[in-house]
Amino acid sequence: MASFSSIQPAAAQAPSSTARSSILIPHHQYHSDQFSLSSSPSPPQLPPSGRRRRRLHCVRAIDAAQPYDYEAYLFNRFSQSSKLKIAVVGFGNFGQFLAKAFIRQGHTVFAHSRSNYHAVAESIGAAFFTDPHDLCEQHPDVILICTSVISTESVLRSLPLQRLRRNTLFVDVLSVKEFPKNIFLQVLPHHFDILCTHPMFGPESGKVTWQNLPFVFDKVRIGNEDSRINRAETFLDIFKKEGCTMVEMSCAEHDKYAAGSQFITHTMGRILEKLQLDSTPINTKGYETLLNLVENTASDSFDLYYGLFMYNKNAMEQLERLDLAFEALKKELFGHLHEALRKQLFGKSEEGGHRRPMLAKLPKNGTPLLPPQSEAVANKNN
Repeated sequence: MASFSSIQPAAAQAPSSTARSSILIPHHQYHSDQFSLSSSPSPPQLPPSGRRRRRLHCVRAIDAAQPYDYEAYLFNRFSQSSKLKIAVVGFGNFGQFLAKAFIRQGHTVFAHSRSNYHAVAESIGAAFFTDPHDLCEQHPDVILICTSVISTESVLRSLPLQRLRRNTLFVDVLSVKEFPKNIFLQVLPHHFDILCTHPMFGPESGKVTWQNLPFVFDKVRIGNEDSRINRAETFLDIFKKEGCTMVEMSCAEHDKYAAGSQFITHTMGRILEKLQLDSTPINTKGYETLLNLVENTASDSFDLYYGLFMYNKNAMEQLERLDLAFEALKKELFGHLHEALRKQLFGKSEEGGHRRPMLAKLPKNGTPLLPPQSEAVANKNN
């Protein structure tokens, strides 16, 4: 009986060295004169004519780039994992201003507002949703409340929270802080994270750069899981990368400082706006500063200014102090005028007998402007 090997076809014989090399690296195409991977290469074969054919040498690198680059895949996957899906609720002037920065840093932005901003959103690379249910079904990592202070509570209560992931991060950027903090704690279930923030700038003051502009934040409620902590830090890093000065401060501290700075600034800007100041050919630097103040404050909605007054308990005190300061200044002016008139009428007869009134000093911020009730009653009885 013939052996098994004697009846096999020629193709079933042991593979040559060239064939073995093709088996080891099947994705490359080999020429007949390529180097063999075996330990004893066979001598080159001559063509029947006895003339040696011209050899086509080809050098191939084992580590050449492959169609599927796993290292690039891991890098892209890591980059995507560090990006957020941010839903901007309230896509007005300020919401669009922030959304552009989010998109510039590679984050995904969803937008929702009472007005239809579909064209604006599309022009900057955001997706606009008219229905809040559709917005929440996108499962954003962050819900950014960017509405007016007055409408914050009604907007928050209108969101279908049941359609969100249970650990969604809620952030606000309102000009007052204790009010949204209390609303968040009242309305949101305990499994939602809360971050109260205030960029101390806007589309006008931050239109060129955010470098060194203050950004105030308070981590009101952030879960203990690493993913939730990292998510909050990733959101804050957006402003840090833009060059903001990061200021961590409680909501109560913020409102105390803001009443003495932001509210007074807006009040003076509104007063000067009522005067209808015009630019002149001989503007001084100080006058230019006043005109810029009017421009920066008047461009904001009155709802913003009203919110600074209505929802910051320190604002009323600042109005009272401003009123007292103005009255004291008028008294000092009229006192000087009265003194000049007396000198004209009575000459030197009263010289040295009349003290010129001086501007009264107001008590420091936080000091009651009126005496305690018990002290007032005692003075009345005396």
